[in-house]
Amino acid sequence: MEVDGKVAVITGGGTGVGRATALDLARRGCAVMVNYSRSKEAAEATAAEAAKLGVRALAFRADVADDAACRALVDATVRELGRVDVLVQSAGVTVFVPHANLDAITSDDWTRLIGVNLIGAFQMARAVKAPMDAAGAGVIVYVSSVAGIAGVGSSIPYCASKAGMNNLTITLARALAPKIRVVAVAPGFITGRWLEGGLGAAYEPIKKAMEAKSPLGRVAEPEDVSAAIVSLICGSDLVTGVVVPVEGGMLISG
Repeated sequence: MEVDGKVAVITGGGTGVGRATALDLARRGCAVMVNYSRSKEAAEATAAEAAKLGVRALAFRADVADDAACRALVDATVRELGRVDVLVQSAGVTVFVPHANLDAITSDDWTRLIGVNLIGAFQMARAVKAPMDAAGAGVIVYVSSVAGIAGVGSSIPYCASKAGMNNLTITLARALAPKIRVVAVAPGFITGRWLEGGLGAAYEPIKKAMEAKSPLGRVAEPEDVSAAIVSLICGSDLVTGVVVPVEGGMLISG
């Protein structure tokens, strides 16, 4: 898809991968709706930076776990920016609990993680279907995780939610074809405040261990993941229903 003159909705667009993707798309002439749930200042700053690149850019608050909020986000995008061509589902939450500590996981943890990471992904796809059909084509990109492939990560509910997202990518690719393509990226360790906050003092040792494990010798920056997302949007229109790891080869490191 050529994104110049098109419109993208970026959930979780104020920080990390979402922010990097919003700016990458803006550099290519794509207007962006920067969604946030809590990071208002960051989302507004991202939208302002995107606008400086010469495209229309707005920030909009919506919790993707709330179906009405998903629909309101998309309605606002169509109203303010005229259409929807791209959805990048970068919004996500987790809890950091060792997998062996089963008793530390609560029902609320399961409800929140599945609600945002999986149900939210479905609800956003449902919300953008009509405007994408009206535009004649669309691309949905889910930001998944190697946690959904290898079963390693911040917590068991997080791994399960991302495994569900990977399956959702395939099922929606069938259901929404031929007008809408659905793909996913599956990053490993990504530098930034999300893992810094969750891992605390363990952040640097784990980062170094992941770098040592990677055949390419480094972990991902948000811009690495954004580059993969943009390549799936702007590359071949025959790519759909796939989950692309973006983890420096750690899944093949043995």
